[in-house]
Amino acid sequence: MSGISGIGAGGGIQQIMAMRQQIIDRSQLLQQIRTPDADTSAPGSTPAGGFTDALKSALDSVNATQAKAEGISQAYEKGETVDVAKVMLARQEAGVAFEATLQVRNKLLTAYQDIMRMGV
Repeated sequence: MSGISGIGAGGGIQQIMAMRQQIIDRSQLLQQIRTPDADTSAPGSTPAGGFTDALKSALDSVNATQAKAEGISQAYEKGETVDVAKVMLARQEAGVAFEATLQVRNKLLTAYQDIMRMGV
């Protein structure tokens, strides 16, 4: 029985490392969006769909993470052989993804409100 939990723990570590890599990749993408290269676009213009595509991609990823967590939770509730650690890890991953999305939304809303308060 301990061999099975060892495999599950190894899988959990791999999932955590994959999540860490996704966070690093998203951070690098956000840095590229924040400081675009001078030769990729003219001053005052934005790349076609760059921000929109990045935002949609991030939201789709969060949605997929939540759907995966829900599926694993339902499988556990039905009594299928699902490790409880895997269920908890999936739920935590979905929670972290949602919280990060919520923070981005809050920052965007604050930026929008600041822009609307600016004098013309």
